[in-house]
Amino acid sequence: MSDRISEVALSSVTLPLRAAISDAKVLTGRQRPMTEVAFLFAEIRTGDGLDGLGFGYSKRAGGRAQFAHAGEIAAELIGEDPSDIGRLWTKLVWAGASVGRSGAATQAIAAIDVALWDLKAKRAGLPLAKLLGAYRDSVRCYDTSGGFLHEPIERVLDNAVAAREAGIGGIKIKVGHPSPAVDLARVRAVRERLGDHVPLMVDANQQWDRTTARRVGRALDEFGLDWIEEPLDAYDAEGHAALARALDTPIASGEMLTSVAEHAELIRHGAVGVIQPDAPRIGGITQFQRLAAIAEQHHLTLAPHFAMEIHVHLAAAYPHEPWVEHFDWLHPLFDERLAIRDGRIHLADRPGLGVTLSEQARAWTVDRTDIREGNR
Repeated sequence: MSDRISEVALSSVTLPLRAAISDAKVLTGRQRPMTEVAFLFAEIRTGDGLDGLGFGYSKRAGGRAQFAHAGEIAAELIGEDPSDIGRLWTKLVWAGASVGRSGAATQAIAAIDVALWDLKAKRAGLPLAKLLGAYRDSVRCYDTSGGFLHEPIERVLDNAVAAREAGIGGIKIKVGHPSPAVDLARVRAVRERLGDHVPLMVDANQQWDRTTARRVGRALDEFGLDWIEEPLDAYDAEGHAALARALDTPIASGEMLTSVAEHAELIRHGAVGVIQPDAPRIGGITQFQRLAAIAEQHHLTLAPHFAMEIHVHLAAAYPHEPWVEHFDWLHPLFDERLAIRDGRIHLADRPGLGVTLSEQARAWTVDRTDIREGNR
């Protein structure tokens, strides 16, 4: 049948960063500065010539594992009806059941899952957000890419002002410096430069222990922050819950978790006021929608991590007013740009995700595999 999946193309693309990036994990010696991001792109084609594009990514390690696993299971899609996304997600999980239902295994599936949703929205002639059921045509956005710890505070301040002038609503800066006094001085400088009316967030990237998080968190309460992100180890649900009770500032976490079940544990403990799932990390849009339903039931603020080209659609379909994280790192990968003004990212009227791979992305491809009917 012409509407069945006839081809799956997988590409491993390495995106070089303009400068080496350091956050608190680098300053504590747990990681090296980040110089590139590995992307897995999935392109799905049907017999009638329609295409869907999806992607996932990995920072520092795991990109080759995602690409390899996707290549092992993608043949399961050939001949299938692309509209049966939930069933296909489960089929792919079982095709690789021995490596589990989280981590690199489901992150490989995520790129395929996003491509299936992109295809479904294109077949309907709708932006993905509209297919899912949008609550709004634009979403609040905040900038992260200008606030890393390797930047001197003068550059952070300039970056924050430039982001605001570019139409971005909020500013997030990294904290978790070995000296809390340095963190507090940087936050104070940004707050004074921006004023009290600008949404401001901080991110410790899991580098505080419980005592430090409580002490620094209490000091940060005076700055009227929208949230403190990842103050503790991402899997310390009890610690996050205790911290949430001790502070006035909301706690945000979730980006490092790789399944719905792990997020549900944070929510069950009352550990966060802001949940930060990452669709490529938890298995794609199918899993994100399941988590969003749980988050909505608990009246949590949704602020998806990274991948704004995907997450603007998912956030637009969330009942409560969400945030989307703005990163300009991915700009070279796509021919299109998201429209940003008045503190918000505005949905385009292009069908699906509304993005196409650039020639530069093709040039950065380091590996590729094509699965077609007849060569399964």
